[in-house]
Amino acid sequence: MNDGLVLIPTYNERENAELILRKVFSLPKEFDVLIIDDGSPDGTAAIVRGLMAEFPNRLFLEERSGKLGLGTAYIHGFRWALARGYQYVFEMDADFSHNPDDLVRLYDACAHDGYDLAIGSRYIQGVNVVNWPMDRVLMSYFASAYVRFITGMPIRDATAGFKCYTARVLRTIELDRIRFVGYAFQIEMKWLAYKYGFRIKEVPIIFTDRTRGSSKMSKGIVQEAFLGVIKMKVDSWFRRFAPAQPRAAVSTGSATPARETR
Repeated sequence: MNDGLVLIPTYNERENAELILRKVFSLPKEFDVLIIDDGSPDGTAAIVRGLMAEFPNRLFLEERSGKLGLGTAYIHGFRWALARGYQYVFEMDADFSHNPDDLVRLYDACAHDGYDLAIGSRYIQGVNVVNWPMDRVLMSYFASAYVRFITGMPIRDATAGFKCYTARVLRTIELDRIRFVGYAFQIEMKWLAYKYGFRIKEVPIIFTDRTRGSSKMSKGIVQEAFLGVIKMKVDSWFRRFAPAQPRAAVSTGSATPARETR
């Protein structure tokens, strides 16, 4: 078993599933992969099952009964990873909008540079988005600005879905209290890591819109995020966040100030 597990939720990703898996397994740093498939009617799970014999003990599949939401898929994966002792747990999309090569950079930020959460950030160095229409770029960029304004959280890409968590972050966050499932889920996880005082690093990436398959974005997901941020902030006034214990020294680099995002 490797120390890093990449979680990839899927729903109707037959066009991308084999390609993304072969790319991840070709990286110089070895990662295991867990596919969490929400009953894709297009046969995504069957493609994954067909590859499991080729990548034994590195490729795993969890099949759920239906489309239950991105947030619940990741929480399912987090619990699966913690139960098996993984130290670094990644969120990544199946559609190549997240470049698998950047998994190594996120891993290095946590495993070698002492951060607890590494975020693949589209906005830490300008706007690094390819093939998105301008209205969607503006919506995403100003959504992050809105989150910073409401919460005071110094993260440039608050809705990013490409991340590496250390196991201690996932053990500290009370996963059964996570309430959101879409965009707001990504914000809530970062917010909790921030409130607990974990070290956060935004790693610049280039985000490229999918070329195969269809987007799962909806107006309901955006509305959940807009209203959820306010509720999340208000709820935090009535919740105690015990500071995270200092992390043991890592093999290279020195410890960095808590909550650093650059």
